[in-house]
Parts: sequence; C-alpha cells; structure tokens
Amino acid sequence: MKKFLAMLLVVVMAVAICACGPTGGEETTAAPNNTDTSAAGKLLSDAFIDPINDWAKYDELIDQIRVETDTAKRVEMMHEAEDILMSNGCVIPLYYYNDIYMEKDYVSGMYSNLFGYKFFHKVTLANDSKTLRVNLASEPDYLDPALNSSVDGACLAVNTFAGLYTYNAEGKTVPDLATGYTVSEPAEDGSVTFTVALKEGLKWSDGSDLTAADFEYSWKRAAATATGSDYGYMFSTFVGYPDNLAVTAKDAFTLEFSLVAPCAYMEGLMAFPTFFPVKQSAVEAYADWQTSPGGWCTEAGFVSNGPFVCTGWDHDVSMTYEKNPNYHDAANVTVDKIEFMLSADDTAIFAAYNAGNVDIIDTVPTDEIKNLLETENKEFKIVDNLGTYYVAFNANSELFKDKTPAEAACMRLAFNILIDRDAICETVGQTGQVAASSYIPLGMADGNGGVFKATEEANSYYDAYAINNDFDGTVAKAKEYLEAAGFKFGEDGKLSAETPIVIEYLTNDGTGHVAAAQIMQQDFAELGIQMTIQQVEWNTFLEERKNGNFDIAREGWLADFDDPINMLEMFQTSSGNNDCQFGRYEGWDTVAEETTEAVEDTTAAVEDTTEAVEDTTVAA
Repeated sequence: MKKFLAMLLVVVMAVAICACGPTGGEETTAAPNNTDTSAAGKLLSDAFIDPINDWAKYDELIDQIRVETDTAKRVEMMHEAEDILMSNGCVIPLYYYNDIYMEKDYVSGMYSNLFGYKFFHKVTLANDSKTLRVNLASEPDYLDPALNSSVDGACLAVNTFAGLYTYNAEGKTVPDLATGYTVSEPAEDGSVTFTVALKEGLKWSDGSDLTAADFEYSWKRAAATATGSDYGYMFSTFVGYPDNLAVTAKDAFTLEFSLVAPCAYMEGLMAFPTFFPVKQSAVEAYADWQTSPGGWCTEAGFVSNGPFVCTGWDHDVSMTYEKNPNYHDAANVTVDKIEFMLSADDTAIFAAYNAGNVDIIDTVPTDEIKNLLETENKEFKIVDNLGTYYVAFNANSELFKDKTPAEAACMRLAFNILIDRDAICETVGQTGQVAASSYIPLGMADGNGGVFKATEEANSYYDAYAINNDFDGTVAKAKEYLEAAGFKFGEDGKLSAETPIVIEYLTNDGTGHVAAAQIMQQDFAELGIQMTIQQVEWNTFLEERKNGNFDIAREGWLADFDDPINMLEMFQTSSGNNDCQFGRYEGWDTVAEETTEAVEDTTAAVEDTTEAVEDTTVAA
C-alpha cells in the first residue's frame, strides 16, 4: 500500500510538470542550454531558451530559488536566472534609477526609501499651514493595496493603509501594527512558521476593531487566483499558495502563517502594500466585488487604517486626504490634510510648483533639470533608488511571427546594442544615472551577505558604452545580428526595402520618457529601422503593457524589497507583471488551469487513500 501511495504522489508531480509548457508533443531539452546551430543560434549565449515555448524552465528555476536554503547556491541560481532573462533580448536595461523631486524650503519631515515610497505623515510646514499639497502622478490605477502595481499607487497606499511592518526615515523595516514575531525551526520538509503579535486596540478608519482575522482575510484574498492581483505571486512561498494559504488568526492579536522555506526578506514583504489589510465588509459591500475586486475603493470615503483617509476625489483632477483619528499612531501624525494634484503633465506640474500652488512635486521637465543643477537649487532633490529603467519587447509581437526563437532574439539584441545609453543618461536623466549593463541594479544585496552587482562592470551582459567607444564595430555587430535573423541590407548599410523593420514604441506621457524614446528612434535609424512613438495616458499605458498590446514599450522597475528574487520572479509566466509575455503561448492559461484542477483532484485522491490506509491499519 505504501508503494501505491508513492506512485500516486509521483502522478501528482508528473501532472504538475505538465502544466509548465505547451501541449502537442513538442520535445524540449532538460536544462536551459542553447543547442541551436543555425547562424542566429550561434550568436546567442548558452543560457538561451525559447522565451515562449520553453519558459517553463525559467519558471521552475525561480520556484527552486524560493525554497533553496543554501544561500551561496541560491545566489548562483539567481545569476543563472538573470543569464536566461538577458539571453533573449526582450528586457533591455537602459540605466539604474535614482529619484528626483522638488520640495519647498518650508517643508521638512517627508522621507522616501530605496523602493520609491514617500511618507508624508511626519511632515511639518514652516509656513504655518497644516495642509500639504503634493503631485505624485495622474489618476491612480488602483487604490486597493492588493491590486496596485505602480510606484505612485504604492505611495498612496503607505499613506492610507498600514501593515504589520513599515519603513522608518533611515529606510529600515520596523514594526507598525505588529509588536514583533517569532519563527519556528524548520520542519522536516523545510517549512517554517511565523507567529506575529499585533498591537492591541487597533482600529479601522470607521472606528471598528482591526484584528488578526483581517490579515488572514486580506492575505488569502490577495493570493487567490480569483482576485487577479498582479502581485499575487509574492505569496508563492506560503504553504497552500494560491487558494489555500496557510495563514490563520489564532486569536485577535496573533497571526500565524507557514512558508515552504525560510525567508530572509519577510519583514520587507510585511511592509509591502500587497500585504496590507483591507476590511472584508467594506470590500464585499461593493455590488460587483467578485468580478471587480478593486471597485470598493474607487470613490472617496473608503475604509482604510493608515495615517490618512481619502475624503475627497475629483477624478483626474485632485484627491484630498485627511488625518485619520483612528490610526494607532495618530498622535504623531503632524499633517492635518494632504491635497493631491492629479496630473502627468510635467510642464504644468512644474508651473504649478513655481506658482506656489504645490509644495512637493515628483517630476521635473527634462529641459529644466540642467538649470536646476547649474543654479544649485536647494529645493531640487536627488535621492537613491534601487531599480532599473528599461525597455521591453513583447515576445509574442507580430514582429517575430515569421522568425525562429533564435532569430527573434537576434533581432532584439541588435536593438539592445544600438542604444546610446550614455546620451540618455546625460541628456535625459542628467542626475548621475549609471548606464545599465544588466537588469539587476547596482547595489542590490545578494541574500548571502554580499552585493549581487557591486560595480558597473560586474556581471555585465554587454558593454553599455560600446556604441560610444566603438560606433562602427557596434553597428556592424547589430547588422550581423539582423542578417542572422534573415534581414538584408542595401549598399548604404541600411535595411533593404525587401526586409524592413517598422515598430511602434509605447510610452506614457512625460518629457523624459519621450526624449529617451526619441534618442532610441535615432539610434535604430542607423540601420534603417523605423520606429514611431505612441504616447498614451497612464492607466491606458499600464493596461496595454499588461495585456501585451505593444511591440516595444518603456518600462521601469523599482525593487519592492532588497533581494534579486524580486526582480526575477516578476517574469514568471503567470505573473501579473510579466509584460514581456514570457511563456504565454496560445492557450497557456487554459492548460495551466486544467492542470491545476487535475493536481488538486489527484492530491485529494492521495489524501483519501491515505485515510483509507490509516483506517485499515487501525482495523488491523
């Protein structure tokens, strides 16, 4: 009987593996390795795999990294994952982020962290006002912390909601609604259990009690497939992910949850908006809450639990936040009101700031930066960030429909090396950005006591300055890539009319984004590549990228916590942040859903058989 049970478990594992790739009998190699001997294949690294039909290998590698307890081996595996990611050319890093903003000289106490969050609850105003006026961005896509995936949305979240942990002015994680936690020793299967103690007397903004049960509900909701959170995968290290999450409110002040392996960055997760609580009755009071899970907080007055509550919302114009008297640390919130200007027009925003109508702005027109630096304007701030500004190709774009996976990769790599990153840093960024030669940013911790990429040259995938240092050689290399992909060139060195490349670049509004696109447009034209630039408003931009309705698009990723897994797991097939559409062959989601159901059915059969064995043993 034990042998029978073992066989059933093997079946479960086999069925799960079938979910990882396309059907139809297509054979794949056992490990990431480029064995293509075509002209295009010979130009690619050994790490290359088909980013559509073979991407299950990447998915599996990320899953293995999540449970790896040997930290040195884990670092090696993360480098392997970045090797795979960079080998196909869909992700084209431009520079490593820093952050700029302007702040009136009478404002003090606002602080930000490496991940782009800005905290306003400690602000003081020397002009005797109790109202802070801010521009972060245009109309937010989501205010529901489980559904937000933008930096401006995260800034709003950390000022209207509160989690178990938060960040202090020094950028360190500290308890917020929690008093602390304990972690069990690993069980035989490697799993660990966290027990978090909550502060007593916590309240929602409507005055009702906030307890550990609210976290249980909120985390299970955020992880559930039905919710469709872009960040749902952040719960993938939990036992029972996604729809049977091992999180339990033991009592009103004790939350218990189990992970499949130890997690060194758990405090960072507990401080991340997706892990913030939402009130169940408020969420489910919305008529269409099951089909529109974020609908409950699309108007002013929604229930929250942070330093401020949203009391006014004139869509696409302004929002008003007021101090929340039921916030557990309300006595130390120094601002009575925040008025948010909703706009993405950085010229209009800058004019409003100069007119004295706004106290803090989170963007500056590109053509104003030079003057601000030269005049040493003390209101112009430059702070560190941990992230990468990059360009993304849609792996499923019609551009590649007649190309082999290797040929498509060569096309994208040609684009990559043609870009004058130094010009983008110097003329668009202008504030000391470093040209990027890899996706993982400079300075990110490696989870093993070191730095994943300590210098510009370390772990580089190309020379970020090659087009400047060796223009002719770089253009010749790009031409070689394109010729290997089947493109022909005329005597003038440009693409022939027989094999043109015409692409559309998708970006949101913003002078910096457009200026960077224009530089790339000129760079690509060196080989006769024709690129048009399409500007769309912010929320449309987010949806178009997410749904894969683009050829090539501007992207940027600020880390959510200081570990490379955060930069790598977002590109798993089912991730809501997988804008490149990796692994998404036609019908991939249907196959995954059917296989998940099969795994659940088989697992249930194993459990039933186990119970039968136990009953038989007792009877014997």
